Amino acid sequence: MATTFKTLQPGRDSTVVRNNLHEQIPITGTIISGTYSDNNIKNFSHGMFQSVYDYPYLSSSANHIFDLTLGMASGSALSSSGDTQMAQKQQMYNELAMVLVGTDQTGSIRKFDEDGRLDNGAKLNECYFINFARLLTKDELMKGTFSMVLGVNPTGSSGSNTNHTVTVSDVSGSGGYKVNSPSGEYNILFATSSNGAGTTIADQNTGFPCGLLYYQAGIAVLTSSLFKVAASGGLLVNTLVDGSAGEEGKVIMNGNSGSYGIDDVLVSGSISGSADDIRRRIQSITFNNTTELNSTIYMCRANSNDFNYSSNPTYLTASKMRVKTTSADEPISYITTVGLYGGNNELLAVAKLSEPLKKTPANEFTLRVRLDY
Repeated sequence: MATTFKTLQPGRDSTVVRNNLHEQIPITGTIISGTYSDNNIKNFSHGMFQSVYDYPYLSSSANHIFDLTLGMASGSALSSSGDTQMAQKQQMYNELAMVLVGTDQTGSIRKFDEDGRLDNGAKLNECYFINFARLLTKDELMKGTFSMVLGVNPTGSSGSNTNHTVTVSDVSGSGGYKVNSPSGEYNILFATSSNGAGTTIADQNTGFPCGLLYYQAGIAVLTSSLFKVAASGGLLVNTLVDGSAGEEGKVIMNGNSGSYGIDDVLVSGSISGSADDIRRRIQSITFNNTTELNSTIYMCRANSNDFNYSSNPTYLTASKMRVKTTSADEPISYITTVGLYGGNNELLAVAKLSEPLKKTPANEFTLRVRLDY
């Protein structure tokens, strides 16, 4: 137990620093759909969303990667009370919009906006949502690092879907992000053609806004227009579908027959079944996460006349210091531990030295103690 204390002076003996640690996260399409024959995909009885794991989810080694769901705004042209799980689809949209977009002056829930202007921009009424696990995103997604490759092969989601692909990314993330969201910072996702058999995006010169990425929440919002041709109001070139325009029904989605378009899936498909359809289209997802590390650095100074004695009972024998042979010898101590105490002298933290430091009146030390939190 310490008997001698030295007060640390704020601003002189301590300082607060902040560091961001980044980790690259690659998620391959074989993990998302393929390697484990969907044994790593968990559907729930409530049918509101689908969870994806990196290993069969019944295994104790499995880690949760992300959740998949879809939602439709109440004002969507596709919404109808008689459609499959329409109430649940609208509930998912409203729940996520409430958290990520917020409400307007009247208390009404705002819709997801294509360009982030909230009140004036084009709205995203039919959306897929990818909610990444905190295990992967840590404190937030690193801006400007998100990239997702989606297959838009017109014959269905199964089989060879690598011929036509689209890359979705937050290309302006490092400097063009927005802050008018109750959940923190977010940015617009843009779709561009990936390497493959021809151009897939209708306007390759600029890329198309196709969703939103919320960095702190770790949620990606994708518009269903990613799977429609331009003639049907989507982002894909018309010639992608059998060389003709307007055949939205064959752009996607069902991997078994290839006969259902995205609008058909949104209306008549269940949430879990629709999540299967887009999940099988994901070829890869990459991003960097961010861990914010806050630290307080204490400069613990042992001046020439400080800490030259020890309160350890073994320091004395027969009322004499063990380290002194004559009374004229200088006192000696060995510093092994630094203790940080509170205002009432209660021990709060302990730092151990790698080896004892010999302390005498002839030397001085400044020990740098870093407390991370």
